[in-house]
Amino acid sequence: MTIKNFLIAVIALLAACSPNYKNPHVEIETSIGDIEIELYPDQAPKTVAAFLSYIKAGYYKNANFYRVLNADNQPSDAPKAELIQGGLYGSKRPELPGIPHETTQQTKILHKDGTISLARLEPGTANTEFFICLGDQPGFDFGGENNPDKQGYAAFGRVVKGMDIVRRIYNMPEDDQRFDPLVPIYNIKRL
Repeated sequence: MTIKNFLIAVIALLAACSPNYKNPHVEIETSIGDIEIELYPDQAPKTVAAFLSYIKAGYYKNANFYRVLNADNQPSDAPKAELIQGGLYGSKRPELPGIPHETTQQTKILHKDGTISLARLEPGTANTEFFICLGDQPGFDFGGENNPDKQGYAAFGRVVKGMDIVRRIYNMPEDDQRFDPLVPIYNIKRL
């Protein structure tokens, strides 16, 4: 076999092995295991573009899952939710502009089991902080009860592999909604 034929065979083999997705996929590498997320740029273009730009800039290297909401750690009179939240909170968070808010009414991506969404205070203030839903969370959708302004949160993708890892993280020790210890995110990379 000539070197040229060998290289052609290697390139063909690599092309056959690499995933070819319609939508972008990213992998969250954690100390517990990896979580693969499919993103929906056709439905949430601004949110997906911002998230991918943060990945490309390396912002999620050495980040954390730092927050958990479960049935036992929320005030009894508050709307309940189940999620794990990650990003740069409390670490090296850069000063970034807010992402224009894309509601679930606009995107039609609802907060179902495995949905990834942006955390925010006011509409248009979200940036590097994200959460993954455990179970369906209709209170996070447009008009839902979990946010006083009823604008909901900006869902932009869903877990396609690794919900078992999400559940393991969800069950890690916590104190007052904070993981103790934090769950390291080594990196988030595009596949």
